[in-house]
Amino acid sequence: MKILVIGATGGSGRAATAELLRRGHTVTAFSRHASSLELDGDLITVDGDATDRHALAAATAGQDAIVITLGISESAIRVRLRGPAATPSDVRSRGTAVAVDAARAAGVGRLVVQSSYGVGPTRPLLGAADRAIFALLLKPQIADTELQEQVVRDSDLEWTLVQPVHLTYGPEAEARVTTDGAIGARKISRLSVARVLADAAEGRHGTGRTLSVSG
Repeated sequence: MKILVIGATGGSGRAATAELLRRGHTVTAFSRHASSLELDGDLITVDGDATDRHALAAATAGQDAIVITLGISESAIRVRLRGPAATPSDVRSRGTAVAVDAARAAGVGRLVVQSSYGVGPTRPLLGAADRAIFALLLKPQIADTELQEQVVRDSDLEWTLVQPVHLTYGPEAEARVTTDGAIGARKISRLSVARVLADAAEGRHGTGRTLSVSG
């Protein structure tokens, strides 16, 4: 398959790109610093802004699926107090909306989007500690993620939303994947989530589903 990864140099994006390459797919890595990626496999890098319609339209042409792992890599405390310095605060929702439009124009049906556990249908399942973190520290980012999910759900694409719990840079391990919001351990490594993203891109999890991913 030919798969476009948007946000390919972030922790999750890099892991997903590497996993897709390992499986033999042709991957177009799209991000502002995509050319910095050094990964083995059939890799194409495109430096660009995820909110740039022309750049994203060009990168989307000829793809079979799109994986979106957009986010803000800066300190959550800094973002909460001052706003992000280098990334638009609405990068998730705006970048995803641009990608949906590009996918429609290019005839790409498959869309996989990494979101966050506790958004949308899993919000009522959050524990008290996580609710406090969302409200006090991550409120703007979670609000944008809510908008991002709505963009995906309102699209006519073959979408899958992937909602991991707290992400780590730990080793790969078996992930628990559910569609009813049930979770196991409250931490999961990005390498483990990458396998779920790749499976979803390959169509193994069906469409129109929200996947909760935990340890």
